[in-house]
Amino acid sequence: MIPRLLDKYRNQITPEIKKNRGYKSSMEVPRLKKIVVSMGVGEGASDIKVLEKNMDELALITGQRPVICRAKKAISNFKIRAGQPVGCKVTLRSVIMYEFLDRLVSVALPRIRDFKGFSNDSFDGGGNYSLGILEQSIFPEIELDKVPRVQGMNITIVTNANSKEEAHELLKLFGFPFRSP
Repeated sequence: MIPRLLDKYRNQITPEIKKNRGYKSSMEVPRLKKIVVSMGVGEGASDIKVLEKNMDELALITGQRPVICRAKKAISNFKIRAGQPVGCKVTLRSVIMYEFLDRLVSVALPRIRDFKGFSNDSFDGGGNYSLGILEQSIFPEIELDKVPRVQGMNITIVTNANSKEEAHELLKLFGFPFRSP
């Protein structure tokens, strides 16, 4: 079964961007490469159960098992030694990526209280967009009664767009909520 957003990309978004930008081939149209979802769990260095709980929540949210991220260098001010676990991340591609983006845009983001849209300034030079979410409870897969503590996450949407404008147009057509200027 083809995800809803992948079908929308192929049948609606590609022809529209192709017409707007004057591309001759549909291979010139920017597309999503991957989505990286990461959680920094500072307490994971001292208590591995906190990290395991957050890994289970991230697996529920994304549908894919996360990997542990370890500290590369020792930082004495934070009481972290090199090699200690400090977070977890998931890299989503293809079908799972489109399903996650669909759930993020249509289900999770509308559940944020007083949400006015994301900033237009979070694009990097390569057309990738990064955003932060303050709590994992906006996803319907998470049961609020079983959450021991609120945990935020970073989401990076990687595209093969050549500019910020192309990436902005692509995400806007996917239904991504940006603040009006």
